[in-house]
Amino acid sequence: MYPFDTIPDAVLQRARSTQLVIFDIDGVLTDGSLFFDNQGEEYKAFNSKDGHGIRMLLESGLEMALITGRQSELVLHRADNLKVPRNRIWQGYRDKRPAFADLLAQTGLKPENIAYVGDDVVDLPVMTQVGFAIAVNDAHYYVKQHAHWVTQTAGGCGAAREVCELLLHAHGKLQAKLASYLA
Repeated sequence: MYPFDTIPDAVLQRARSTQLVIFDIDGVLTDGSLFFDNQGEEYKAFNSKDGHGIRMLLESGLEMALITGRQSELVLHRADNLKVPRNRIWQGYRDKRPAFADLLAQTGLKPENIAYVGDDVVDLPVMTQVGFAIAVNDAHYYVKQHAHWVTQTAGGCGAAREVCELLLHAHGKLQAKLASYLA
């Protein structure tokens, strides 16, 4: 069990206020490695535990979005697998601010009700606007300096699951969700 009792109250309050979490892809939902075959086809490895955390989050009524600087069919395939709505996916946005503005317009949410999980400096323009900025454990040091919370695990290695479970815990939904697997 994650040691939620060690999480500061200020972090839990930010998590309670979160209605939607944005995940970067490379370095957050993957370990940041990019694999190419001899024909230039790109491959990424996604963590299944992270994926299950995202499913639990969505099934519990919280929302999510994906904003990534790269463009990849693999991202759409993974998002479809996790049941992430296509209108919550922005690809090819090195400057992520326009995607964030689209998301705000689409949802009507305020920035303070959004969390962002990032790992590199290109994530900072959005991370500094949201109510809950989260860095994965192996994020760039400058990103960690601007985060409200840093995960214990690295990107692509369970960090997204940590974020999902923290949000579910803060919303009072984690224990019931976990207990449902024993029913």
